[in-house]
Amino acid sequence: MTATEVVEPEKGETTIVERVVAKVAAQAAREALRTVPASFKVPRGPLRPPRATVTIHERTARVRVVVELGYPSDIGAQCAAVRRQVAARVKELVGMDVPEVTVGVGWLHSEQLDIERTGRAR
Repeated sequence: MTATEVVEPEKGETTIVERVVAKVAAQAAREALRTVPASFKVPRGPLRPPRATVTIHERTARVRVVVELGYPSDIGAQCAAVRRQVAARVKELVGMDVPEVTVGVGWLHSEQLDIERTGRAR
């Protein structure tokens, strides 16, 4: 088979597209960040929602999630929680193995920096 040929699914086979798995992964990341102990995060209003991209090969998904975290906090613990939750929820809801979840920290939020920038506490 060449790279330009498309494999037709077998009759009755379910095909799950990457954007569906990405939505499941982003929701799982939100769930993980909500359940992280308070000592690991900085209190703040709503953060930017996690964004996920997925690459699927057969029944395996490789996921990359970008999150916003409070700072100072235990960034490693939060990323580990996201990794575990994303792998578990994608497996549970979509039925795909997830051997790799890459967590990127796109933004760090610091209450102290907000105070210094605006001159007042939020």
